[in-house]
Amino acid sequence: MVTQSRQINYENIKLSIQVSLNGLSFCALSKEEKRIVFFRDILFSRKLNPAQVLQQIEKQYEQEPFLSSGNPEVIVLFSNELYSLVPTEFFEEENASEYLKYNTKILETDYVAKDDIVSAEIVNVYIPYTNINNFFFDRYGEFEYRHSVSVLAEEFQIQNRFQKEGTRVYLNCFPGGYDLLVYQQGKLILANSFNCNSREDFIYYLLFCAEQLDLDPSSFELILLGRIREKSDYYEIAYTYVKEIKFLQSSFGYIFNGKEEPPKGYMHYTLFKALE
Repeated sequence: MVTQSRQINYENIKLSIQVSLNGLSFCALSKEEKRIVFFRDILFSRKLNPAQVLQQIEKQYEQEPFLSSGNPEVIVLFSNELYSLVPTEFFEEENASEYLKYNTKILETDYVAKDDIVSAEIVNVYIPYTNINNFFFDRYGEFEYRHSVSVLAEEFQIQNRFQKEGTRVYLNCFPGGYDLLVYQQGKLILANSFNCNSREDFIYYLLFCAEQLDLDPSSFELILLGRIREKSDYYEIAYTYVKEIKFLQSSFGYIFNGKEEPPKGYMHYTLFKALE
């Protein structure tokens, strides 16, 4: 889907870009108007490697005139499973790679980055794709980048700060898997990402995490976001086991250019949230 129309003032534009091995998303906001002036969503036919993803990014910059125009404020979001959340009080920056080595294969060429999730007093240690960061640095100079799970953990901690009882499970679905964040009594107790390509895998990881956390599927609230729709296979199998399911309510107040139906906020939540 491409959204782009009417005359665009290239000044005061913020561009968010989400990068994964399964696809790319671009979204540009005119901050003065709160208007989305460009939206591009690309799904790959298969999972790529970082070098192949960079080729796809270069292709988009060659084909899309908007991406080659102006000098926007840029934030890049990396969506991958190469991360680990660490309580701030235990985090030592000089040993950042140590938090990843037990669940992630780290290469000598990998750069370890971190996001401070202040609202939750947590640090997200992760590996961005260096070749892709270098591309954006060459094009824009200084820019901001974060892990997509950091955006989710930051916002959901704020939303749950007054939660005194009960459990909320957030499931952010993406092609080939999902992020799972669990909040109990206002605190983040689990954040993990799982690969799945079938409804059986989808429900297995959800119920396995519930079992490990001693959660009854009939008692917690499951909140869905990302690339999942009602009446889909994933939704229906979740509904079979979980009593209370709803989609994330999101209201960014953005105006969309173009005649197409605007993308649903919960489906591209991190991409839109990064523009605020």
